[in-house]
Amino acid sequence: MRNKNWILILFFVTLNCPRSVIAQFNSFQHEGLNRQYIYYEPSNLNENTPLVFVMHGFTGDANSMRNYSEMNQFADQYGFAVCYPRGTLDSNGDRFWNVGYAFHQSETVNDVGFLTELAEYLQTTYELNPNYTFATGFSNGGEMCYMLACQAYNTFKAVAPVAGMILQNILDSCDNSTPIPLFEIHGSQDDVSPLSGDPDNYYGWGAFPSISSTISYFSDKNQCTSVVTETLANSNTSDGSYVISEKHLNGINNNEVWYYKVVGGGHDWPGDQGNMDIDAGEEAWLFFQKYIDDTLSSSNFEDTEKSIVLTPNPSSNLIKIESGPKLEIKNIVIYNNLGVNIKRKVINNSLDISDLNSGLYILQINTSKGPITKKIIKK
Repeated sequence: MRNKNWILILFFVTLNCPRSVIAQFNSFQHEGLNRQYIYYEPSNLNENTPLVFVMHGFTGDANSMRNYSEMNQFADQYGFAVCYPRGTLDSNGDRFWNVGYAFHQSETVNDVGFLTELAEYLQTTYELNPNYTFATGFSNGGEMCYMLACQAYNTFKAVAPVAGMILQNILDSCDNSTPIPLFEIHGSQDDVSPLSGDPDNYYGWGAFPSISSTISYFSDKNQCTSVVTETLANSNTSDGSYVISEKHLNGINNNEVWYYKVVGGGHDWPGDQGNMDIDAGEEAWLFFQKYIDDTLSSSNFEDTEKSIVLTPNPSSNLIKIESGPKLEIKNIVIYNNLGVNIKRKVINNSLDISDLNSGLYILQINTSKGPITKKIIKK
């Protein structure tokens, strides 16, 4: 969301729209910064439920993203939790995600680290399923999705950027990352992130490849072996656009790469602006739901959470951490009930909590089979 005039129009429209609601921001400390986010979950949500991050565009904000994406309504309908994280302000006072734009070379905020640690904190705090955490976002938020796919694939299991692109320098460093499913929705008339790409940085964001070559890259990365294309139903003939679906199938671990080309569409979030045949938020969720369904249907691995044993718990000083023979513990992060990361080292499989205040703490145990969350009590 990089067009400021469009932002002003959206602001005045949503200001008078009944569904535009100001939500309360929550705070999360990361690397000395007070970061913010909006969290929503449906009532009577089950444990181990999925979590979807929804990220705003450049100059946008979490609350407007919450309103026009309507992801709360889809969360109620399909049963998942939603986080709307908030980017920081750059030197010009514009809110952004630090994906490395050409004019942001002096910006150092670590958004990959922030989003990863926030996801792990929410998984633990609200007992969400760490294997079903996903990310979608618009424009700059979509570009953050690409960055997460390349750099935070252990936390975010699939991504669905909308009107986003991947900067060439991020793509160049993506080869050794684990492949995850990806779904791009992009307008053919997008004049901010054009389909043809921008190898010479004409638009000023930085060099980026064409959308078709980006999709081909991730299709090859996921080892997809077939492609199915179709034109979706043009249910709204007054919006001046229609959608061509291109699905790359039969990839590694049943991974798929989808591309919805909105023919005649611009730099928009379909369902709110531009194309009205689809709703980008719902389509993103259905893509994530397919990943969940595929995982459940092919899953035969052991319950790794039962392979982590903490003794004694409660404890007043040392907690011994034991794992099963097939489970490697990579690192452990401790959070207090305010979400503050408490630095601790594990020595000889023991965690020293003797200097902590009494109360409940959350362990994020990152293992060779993914993150596992546990609660401990300091007596």
